Amino acid sequence: MLSARFAWGALALSTVALSAAHAQDVVRIDPSNPKYLLFRGKPLILLSASEHYGSVINRPFDYEKYLDDAEAHHMTMTRTFLLFRELQSARNPSSPAKPESPDYIAPFPRTGPGKAMDGEPKYELDRWNPEYFERLRGFLDAASRHGIVVELTVFSNTYADNIWALNPFRSANNLQHVGNVEWEDYTSLKDPDLVHRQSAYARKIVDETSSYDNVYYEICNEPGGGVAGHSTPADVDAWQTEMARVLRDEMKKLGRPHLLAGQQAFTYSSSNSFPYDASFASANFDIVNDHPLPNTQFGGRHFEMGEFMSKELKLDGVEGFCQATYAQPKPVVLDEDNTASMYRDLAGWTIHRKRAWTALLAGCHYDYIDFSITVGNEAGTSASRAAIRSWMQHLSEFKDTFDFVHSKLDTGWVASHTEHLVVSGLSSSGRDFIAYLADGREVTEPSAGEPISGPIALALPAGKYRLSLYSPATGEDSPAIEVRGGADVSVALPPFRQDIVIRAVKQE
Repeated sequence: MLSARFAWGALALSTVALSAAHAQDVVRIDPSNPKYLLFRGKPLILLSASEHYGSVINRPFDYEKYLDDAEAHHMTMTRTFLLFRELQSARNPSSPAKPESPDYIAPFPRTGPGKAMDGEPKYELDRWNPEYFERLRGFLDAASRHGIVVELTVFSNTYADNIWALNPFRSANNLQHVGNVEWEDYTSLKDPDLVHRQSAYARKIVDETSSYDNVYYEICNEPGGGVAGHSTPADVDAWQTEMARVLRDEMKKLGRPHLLAGQQAFTYSSSNSFPYDASFASANFDIVNDHPLPNTQFGGRHFEMGEFMSKELKLDGVEGFCQATYAQPKPVVLDEDNTASMYRDLAGWTIHRKRAWTALLAGCHYDYIDFSITVGNEAGTSASRAAIRSWMQHLSEFKDTFDFVHSKLDTGWVASHTEHLVVSGLSSSGRDFIAYLADGREVTEPSAGEPISGPIALALPAGKYRLSLYSPATGEDSPAIEVRGGADVSVALPPFRQDIVIRAVKQE
């Protein structure tokens, strides 16, 4: 069941510019179903086991090798930071988004005189860095040839003083002394000179990239506020509104109809809260990105979606959040899922396989951080290619066999099932029914991973169906059996571990 791939030849920069007709092929909301996207005339689900976002800013990273592998495994998107540089730490392992200081490429040249806080020459903010923009365009050209959509992350939360110390916009790092604020106020309107420079940079990014049809923009990665004495979440969201205005204004000048993604600011507190109601209500965001975490809030409900790098499964929270937000007419991306990403082993990868399937079978999109991808291992390791990267390929191929654009949430056709299972599912046009049955036991439970079997009851509409099973781990289908709908049907599941897909297709 191989999915159809986009066969685009090499594109010279002059051929990438969007014509009025070509603008119809740009990544956009699918007019048939606002939960999904349309790209080059075909429905699109965003799905990726992505490197940690350093394709452009990390000079030694071989993005051609990375994108070759991404296409080979049928990934549909990647995400890249355009300015933010992360700090290496023991808890959050080295990744392409954490280049050594000499390897970091910024939009501004490092000319000096004087040294920035990382020991390299200071940045000249009155000039653009030709190397950076040549690399950015090269990356987008390559992604376009591979038919891969790119989320361009323009800004990011800067999290702490030692990470803010790496930013070109910090006053100690640039010749113009712009950015004389503490890290908590970087994403606010408190410093007009900083906002002016941020706006100029955002416009430059649009100028350089909006001629590509395979891009959309994230305003800010993980915006947050509420540290005592500093910017509130409302202050951060006011800044996001201004950056959204700047990005849309520049796109309007150029006649480029690209989408903006993001989320409302979260609140720093003893138990950080991550609200999403305003994300859906805000005109800032065409696509809502959710970074799955505890205390995720929507519609008066709280969803526990796993602690940061905790090796927690939390499938009930994942499925619950996707179902709760399904009625909102915007695509929802479980973006940068990293509940087990530091665990480069079968247990961690299995957690992410199950969360990815649950997300897609509950109407969301999914992006997992694959920390097996590093400089020198841009296609991952042999172990990750045999496991999570192949598993994501199976999911991508499977989704292309189903008319998800004309689907709806539907788990009711699985009327009852054996214990331990979390069920997510879709049906399309009353003819094609898919349910993902996943073992919801956490890895810490004594019985976790033991085989599951037993009867399930199906409640299909009247008619004759071919019923089959599918293995997310192997990508193999079982032989189909015939069942009749119109009354409950009991089916005995064979013993399986971790997860299985059951599918009923109505016969003419």
